[in-house]
Amino acid sequence: MSSKRDYYEVLGVSKDASESDLKNAFRRLARKYHPDRSQEPDADSKFKEAQEAYAVLSDSQKRAQYDRFGHDGPQGFGGFGGGGFNINIEDLFGGDFFSSFFGGGGSSRSSRRSRGNDILMRHAVELSSLVEDNQIELEADLPTSCKSCEGTGAVNGEMITCSTCNGQGRVRKVVRTGPFQQQVITDCEDCSGRGKIPKSVCRDCGGTGKTIESTKIRFTIPAGSDTGTRLRMRSRGEPAPNGVGESGDLLIEVEVLEHPWFERNNTDLIMSLPVGYSDLVLGRTVTIEHIDGAPLDIKIPKNSNSGDTIEIKRRGLPSMRGKYRGDVIVLLKLFMPKKVNKLVKKQLEDMRESTSPDNFMEAIKHDAKLRRR
Repeated sequence: MSSKRDYYEVLGVSKDASESDLKNAFRRLARKYHPDRSQEPDADSKFKEAQEAYAVLSDSQKRAQYDRFGHDGPQGFGGFGGGGFNINIEDLFGGDFFSSFFGGGGSSRSSRRSRGNDILMRHAVELSSLVEDNQIELEADLPTSCKSCEGTGAVNGEMITCSTCNGQGRVRKVVRTGPFQQQVITDCEDCSGRGKIPKSVCRDCGGTGKTIESTKIRFTIPAGSDTGTRLRMRSRGEPAPNGVGESGDLLIEVEVLEHPWFERNNTDLIMSLPVGYSDLVLGRTVTIEHIDGAPLDIKIPKNSNSGDTIEIKRRGLPSMRGKYRGDVIVLLKLFMPKKVNKLVKKQLEDMRESTSPDNFMEAIKHDAKLRRR
């Protein structure tokens, strides 16, 4: 018995499937498992399996023999895997299957509109600048359309017909994928699909149609932005090729610089505050400068422990939608001096009994209960 899967099972159709059902099933599998498109590790074998199944079941004579004898019939259907199949891919996919992989297609040059590339620029800001909307004005070296040739890349904009494509802007190529051999139409590389090339190359731009100029740009970074936030400036990117079409966009990616003591969790700001033992026992108010310009008062309650947290409401960062403001979360930590003098040591020794647990095991159990609440 053959170890091959049933052809109907491969295509996911019933044994009374129509020709249209078979065609639709193969189209679906071909799009999913084509080796040039799929990222699945077994895509190649799955694609070939689907090819073989469709090649047999789409032929009425071979399908009748397969229905009668299966893989082990006199025709030896398992042998189809080694040769080519008479499958017309253009009929199955309307002429656009290979185009989606190789850039070809049936559209004319006049119906396609070229567009310049987008440009990504990173801009670093301080955390304190994100409390409110931050308006930025700066100068950047960006590509612009060459003024000498008006973006054509040719002296005086004078162009001649491309000899490679005879002015069509498109050329035919033969592409082989698996057992298929197909003619596809792609942009001409010599003229970038325009059908024309410069008669004489512009000296100012070297034929690229673009020059680099210092450009003043203005944009606003919304309050609460984070690293990775991107702003889009329409049509401020790279000019269209050869001066025909739309310019790309300028993307500005925000990078928030590290703050000296705050860490960020969305709109909340987190910090640690080292305090002395007496501060934990007796309580204290510590005032520090804050990113919003107003003093930040941190009130330490009496009998606090190292590791306790204090939440100061609505003093964090605003949300990007401006509907709320986060909190400041302060982690209390016991400050340990690097050196202590003899007097302090004696004082600490005198305090040892009154400040240490009477029973360490009971203290350990009690702390565990508190921690697990």
